[in-house]
Amino acid sequence: MARRTITPTGVEKTFHPDQIIVSKTDLQGRLTYVNDLFVEISGYDEAELVGQPHNVIRHPSMPRGVFRLLWERISSGEEIFAYVVNLSADGSHYWVLAHVTPTFDTAGAVVGYHSNRRTASPEAITQVTALYRRLLDEEARHASAREAVEAGKQALERELEAAGASYDEWVWALTNDTDAGRAAA
Repeated sequence: MARRTITPTGVEKTFHPDQIIVSKTDLQGRLTYVNDLFVEISGYDEAELVGQPHNVIRHPSMPRGVFRLLWERISSGEEIFAYVVNLSADGSHYWVLAHVTPTFDTAGAVVGYHSNRRTASPEAITQVTALYRRLLDEEARHASAREAVEAGKQALERELEAAGASYDEWVWALTNDTDAGRAAA
């Protein structure tokens, strides 16, 4: 599938809190499995998705610095929970709380990645959007993609340090709707 340019419409899709979007990728992030809900919400056919980079659903409002943190974590064998906004084939978007884990072979080597995604609460989305907007503003100040990614990650680290929380603590505070989560937003 040739990567097509999709213009965000601003229309938000949601799914039931009991539903889970599931995907698996190889080490390079190419999709090897997508469940029916992934297909439905993304607006792509399964055949259009499998073999494609997972970032086929990347929304332009998603800071690159957050993805840098995600890839650093999972490629080192750690799990991560992250709030992510994705872009559907029709230009609509949907927010998720993603749990991304490495997949190990019998020798303990990372051979791919697995992601389960649940819907995100409106309260968390409001706070995440504010932080992500600041990260995107910082990334936009840099001409090269490499510099933008690094600047976004550093901005995220500064925000978290000011809030006195790690990324995981911040995500869980938002998920549990505590004051610590609001501090970083």
